[in-house]
Amino acid sequence: QVQLLESGGGSVQSGGSLRLSCATSGYTYGFYCMAWFRQAPGKEREGVAAIDRTGNRNYRASMKGRFTISQDNAKNTVYLQMNSLQPEDTAMYYCAADIPCGENRMRSGQALAPSMYNYWGPGTQVTVSS
Repeated sequence: QVQLLESGGGSVQSGGSLRLSCATSGYTYGFYCMAWFRQAPGKEREGVAAIDRTGNRNYRASMKGRFTISQDNAKNTVYLQMNSLQPEDTAMYYCAADIPCGENRMRSGQALAPSMYNYWGPGTQVTVSS
C-alpha cells in the first residue's frame, strides 16, 4: 500500500518561501506520477504541479515561475519549492500519487486533475500573511 506524508508547511509573511516535502513509502515498481494540490476553505481542490518518473513536469499556469516541483528518487521524496508567496496561496497542500500512470500524463490536460490520482497524503497547512 502506497503511503504519502507531507511536511514543511507553516506560516510565512508575504514574499517569503517554503519548501514542502512528500515522503512516499510502499511503492515498489511501475511508472508513477506525483502531484501537489491545494485547497483553500470554501474552494475546490486545484492542481499546483506534477512530475513523473522520468522528470517531466506540468505546472498550473499561474504558479509557473514561482513554484518548482522536484524529486529525489533515492529518498523517495517529492518537493515543492514555493517562492514569492502571497496571501492567496494560503491553503492546505496535498501530495498525491497515481501508480501506475500513463507515460504521456504530463503532456496531457489531465496532469493536474485530482480524479486522476489514487493515493493522497493528509496534507500540510500553508498560511501566508500580508
